[in-house]
Amino acid sequence: MSESEDIPKHHAIFVAAPFQGHFTPAANFAVKIAARGFIVTFVTTEAFHHQRTASGAVSVDGHEVFADARSMGLDIRYELVSDGLPVTFDRYMHRDQFSDAFYHLLPAHVEELMRKLLLAENPIDVLISDTFAVWPSTLAKKFGLPYVSFWTEPALVFAIYYHMHLLVENGHFGSPTETRKDTITYIPGVRSIEPTDLVSFFHAPEASWRLLRNVGKAFEEVKGADFVLCNTVQELEVEVIGALQQEWPFYAVGPIGPDSGEGGAATSLWPELDCSQWLHSMPPRSVLYISFGSIAPVSKRDTDEIAYGVLDSKSRFIWVIRPGSGSTSEATPPLPEGFIDACKGRGMVVPWCRQKQVLQHPAVGGFLTHCGWNSILESMWCGVPMLCFPLFSDQPTNRKMVVEDLRIGIDVGSIGEVSRAEVSRRIDSLMGGGVGGALRKEMEEAQRAVKSAVTPTGSSSKNMEQFTVDLLKHLSEKKREQ
Repeated sequence: MSESEDIPKHHAIFVAAPFQGHFTPAANFAVKIAARGFIVTFVTTEAFHHQRTASGAVSVDGHEVFADARSMGLDIRYELVSDGLPVTFDRYMHRDQFSDAFYHLLPAHVEELMRKLLLAENPIDVLISDTFAVWPSTLAKKFGLPYVSFWTEPALVFAIYYHMHLLVENGHFGSPTETRKDTITYIPGVRSIEPTDLVSFFHAPEASWRLLRNVGKAFEEVKGADFVLCNTVQELEVEVIGALQQEWPFYAVGPIGPDSGEGGAATSLWPELDCSQWLHSMPPRSVLYISFGSIAPVSKRDTDEIAYGVLDSKSRFIWVIRPGSGSTSEATPPLPEGFIDACKGRGMVVPWCRQKQVLQHPAVGGFLTHCGWNSILESMWCGVPMLCFPLFSDQPTNRKMVVEDLRIGIDVGSIGEVSRAEVSRRIDSLMGGGVGGALRKEMEEAQRAVKSAVTPTGSSSKNMEQFTVDLLKHLSEKKREQ
């Protein structure tokens, strides 16, 4: 569909989850919706915004989040709501309270904002929300709005959560006696998956029951969604997407990132350093990029083993040690004593950087990653094979996709078991010509799929246009019914 002035000015409220891995694709997708003629009110929490302003990533008013998009004439607004806790409350030290606030206190504040926007000059007529919320379908029905569920992880993970009841019925999760350990073969669209490859919350039920109960509620809400959008690529997950499309209109629209024709969003949680000058001085494919994402802590023990393995490998590297990394206090250096001196000349340790810019650099030949889905998509986009060290949530499942399904990465070890010797050996395998060469060949195919998906005739572009057509048709029919 062409973007023209004839498209009516519908108004979407887009509520993003207050986590970096969710916020980034949500903000960039909000721009894409605005580029199709919609007014967009983008909503995040006061606490998440405060975290970004405290680091210096954005100003207090948040104007620059969508400054580029606005400069191109897009009508996109930025609103903050309380999650029910004080802004300065340490959500990462008190995760249970944070989770309870997200699931049970935030909805009332979102509803209050929705009521206000329904009385605006251009009232909202579409609700888009992160799938993990437990209220969207209920509020959408209450106010007579269509509900678009926005999923930031792979379709495989969506299918696992959606069919959680099958895991319970078949004894692979929640069994009062002994939990089954054999291969899972009954999830629609998923040929097989090992229990160890399920989302991490299924492996620690005592600690995770509260979270999984809330996730279960969220996926009950999804059943009331009119449309589901997924940050994945059709060609990467054909079977599972096909199965999900039997349930609702399910659109693979990834990878979701800034579009030069639309203007991107400023989404970083911390100020980003430019590593390009250092990279320019390095030979092609000689640098290993290391980053474990924006949330999950890495234990001191695992950090040390990885660090010594990196030193033993003799590989050049850039390692992102984000503010507050590690399970120890921030006063404790996250890297072993003497590490910085030992790697002088061949290594660079930074607090945060422009990840995609680094991965695109010809000097980078590998990525040691926590297997966050955004990082995997960026690695595929840039054609960089991966070393996998999943930490929690969807990351073990994402690792399965990378290592077993797509064959574009290798394991480096698991939490509490990763070893110096294995890290060194795997780095040498990845950065060398043997295993690394085979991975790069598979990665070239994955890179083609990901890049072609967002060309004008690619699958994600077509799905985005079809979603726009279907949503506008739905809105038109709803208006006629009123």
